[in-house]
Amino acid sequence: MNNQTIIAQVQFLQRQAASLLLYQSVFEGEVGKAFLDLLQTIRYPNAEGRDCLQAYGYFFKTLALQNQNWEEYLICQILVNDNPFSTQAQLALESLPPALIAAAKHDLQALQSFHECSVACLSEWVQSIARLPILPIVWYTEQQKTEANEQLPIIEKLRILPDWRDAVEDLTAFYRNYGMGIFAEYKAFRWQQGEFIGIRHPDPVKLNELVGYESQKQTLVKNTEFLLSGQLALHVLLYGSRGSGKSSLVKALLNEYAHLNLRLIEVAKSELKDLPQIVELLWNKPQKFIIFVDDLSFEDSDDTFKAFKVVLEGSLTARSQNVVVYATSNRRHLIREFFADRPRPKDSDEVNAWDSVQEKLSFSDRFGLTLTFEPASQNAYLQIVQHLVKLSNIEISTEELKHQALQWATRHNGRSGRTARQFVDFLKAEKTIAQHENSK
Repeated sequence: MNNQTIIAQVQFLQRQAASLLLYQSVFEGEVGKAFLDLLQTIRYPNAEGRDCLQAYGYFFKTLALQNQNWEEYLICQILVNDNPFSTQAQLALESLPPALIAAAKHDLQALQSFHECSVACLSEWVQSIARLPILPIVWYTEQQKTEANEQLPIIEKLRILPDWRDAVEDLTAFYRNYGMGIFAEYKAFRWQQGEFIGIRHPDPVKLNELVGYESQKQTLVKNTEFLLSGQLALHVLLYGSRGSGKSSLVKALLNEYAHLNLRLIEVAKSELKDLPQIVELLWNKPQKFIIFVDDLSFEDSDDTFKAFKVVLEGSLTARSQNVVVYATSNRRHLIREFFADRPRPKDSDEVNAWDSVQEKLSFSDRFGLTLTFEPASQNAYLQIVQHLVKLSNIEISTEELKHQALQWATRHNGRSGRTARQFVDFLKAEKTIAQHENSK
């Protein structure tokens, strides 16, 4: 292929990018910008083609950082893209404005031309333009499964579909069922300074790794399944001793049900004043959300609990059916109370002082469910240890395991699920290093 033909094809791709009506932001990420910059340097190279080589190198690097192929990256950007078409896809396809459907088809046809422009093709163009004796290395990795398995059918369809304009109906169904933007891209989030931040690598803990507290686990799972089925689920307070696995249980729900459109949003105590705003932002999303508040408690002078109360009890606004709050705490009543805080007969600061105290003490009653996690007995602690050792495939006698596990609990943080996990992690590392030493 001569350089004139290459430049003509690059010009065509640049026109396609410029003509996008809805999906312009597909190219706003580092990979997309690097792709467009590479096209520009191929079209207008300097005398020795150095800028072309540098642009190719940067494009290669951005793909390597994403650990995605160009084609895979492009499709994923289409699926999470927030634009008028993806936003209005909650309506039936026939209810969408004809101009919007036409624009979506136009953009899909244009984007397909970028999908067909593989990195191997770009490498050949760079070799020709820069007059290189050999091809630049082509970035390729085995296709990665996305976090959200629900994306896979539409990804596979776009990979093989001859004309992407025919995918409009499937794409509409995808957006309607799974949403778009950050909630389609991630399954775990952190609310930080007024925005949702996606967590790329959430805690991988699984439900089958958690032993003990079976009744509490079954109740929480059932309540979560109510949420996923569209029923009115209850807000839950998980109360009990530290290290008992309360937080791990909530996180494990995400890994169990993310494929059913469950999402987890962690909200720090310092951000609780934003809870009504968060719920409002989630109102019309197709996903189901657990707002997770870890280690919840309030000081007497803390008014943050008022915003929390609005979410738990509702206000004039109807309660959202796709959002629940799961909070963990070491305090049953959540709000610290001192004897000095109790009203005295001569107090005149507040007419109904006792009502104020009772309101604060009964705050935990606003949760529909309160699950109690008692400190682990010795037998319960050892059961957790044995289960984790089995999952980790560690070979050790029962007596030796019991002896070491009890010693660990005595020397460290006492008997709890967290202590058991820490002990087994240490034991596994110790055994692995010993095996390596013995194999030398």
